[in-house]
Amino acid sequence: MPYTLKPDEGYDVTIDTTEYLSEHVDTGDRWVLNFGPQHPATHTTLRLVLELDGERIARCTPHIGYLHSGFEKLGEHLDYNQYVTIVSRMNYLSPISNDICWHHAVETLFGISITPRCKVLRTIMAELGRIQDHLLCIGAAALDLGAFTGFLYGFNQRERIYDICDYISGQRYHPDWSRVGGAMKELPDEEVFKKMVKNFIRGDLAVALKDIDGLLSRNRIFIDRTRDVGTLTFEEANAWSATGPIARASGVRRDLRKDEPYLCYADNWDGEGAEAVKFSVPVSSEGDVYARFQVRLEEAKQSIKIIEQLIDNIPQGPLDVFADGKVTKPRKEDVYGSIEGLIQHFELIMSNRGWEPPVAEAYGANETANGELGYFIVSDGGPRPWRVKTRPPSFINYQLMPKLIEGHMLADVVAVLGSLNIVAAELDR
Repeated sequence: MPYTLKPDEGYDVTIDTTEYLSEHVDTGDRWVLNFGPQHPATHTTLRLVLELDGERIARCTPHIGYLHSGFEKLGEHLDYNQYVTIVSRMNYLSPISNDICWHHAVETLFGISITPRCKVLRTIMAELGRIQDHLLCIGAAALDLGAFTGFLYGFNQRERIYDICDYISGQRYHPDWSRVGGAMKELPDEEVFKKMVKNFIRGDLAVALKDIDGLLSRNRIFIDRTRDVGTLTFEEANAWSATGPIARASGVRRDLRKDEPYLCYADNWDGEGAEAVKFSVPVSSEGDVYARFQVRLEEAKQSIKIIEQLIDNIPQGPLDVFADGKVTKPRKEDVYGSIEGLIQHFELIMSNRGWEPPVAEAYGANETANGELGYFIVSDGGPRPWRVKTRPPSFINYQLMPKLIEGHMLADVVAVLGSLNIVAAELDR
């Protein structure tokens, strides 16, 4: 029977734990427990103040700010390429997805349409980032519930994605790969890249997903800890602005790749009538922790399907678009062979005088592993954004924690929190 608060208790936004302890602990009424930030399941960056009636949670108040870095303010001091080094550190589980989303927003501001080759490579890397994020979320959620083997299944395969990021960018953890109108550099060797990706998605990854599914999906302990726990209804998911796997596990049929298509998720992405990549969007109606686990697992399988459609069909041609207005890097042969190319390269890279954005506002969003990640840019026409604001899925999703956990047992906190996959650097910014 679910626990409900008494009508006269109401709901307070914050709890003064010192005052509450002095008034209530001695009477044996209720206890206030700080769950985190020094707790393995909160990754030393999240804090939940729990009001307990026995072992049942009567009230939960999330606290944020333990990893505040001023990321958005830094956007006012870095140009449109330099800021990619900051956005990749917001969600450090799948940083390549942040890179791609940021420059999607910048290109929306500049009115740039990237080349077909760039669209395909970005789509492939975005889906690898989705897999990268889901593997850690599923593995860490299993670890929090005692299934250490599930964590190893997921974490080992993430290393292969780091290898691919390292190959294309020279950096494993934070690739900072995309640039306005293209990418930091061309693939070192396209055939080697294709081989690395195909060996990964057709070999070790497929085996790992099968192992995770077999280990957890029908495991009695895992099912008992996740079924009917942290349930979010369809109406509640919409009311609380949830997106991504959390919303789709509650029956919300929304995915920006389908509803507001971009890159190769849109028809005619190559300008010659190419069809959008085909994939399914998994949706559940249960809305509990188990449903969120199943949705993420199926999304990883669908990402493999998307990559399979593109990996052998990477278009030739330039990776960077060379637009009017000198907003993209010139070709290397122009840098070394013409004074105009050398000046443009100098202005963009060294002096920041080359940026000529419109005086305007723009918002660009991608469907990342945790939901809608968007960047709102305000430009005053200068070489750097006047303001940058992030629409982070972790911040939106973390507000659900009290709704999902109140009435459940203390032991359910790790299960519910793990299913939300909160990334603190994106939460606090």
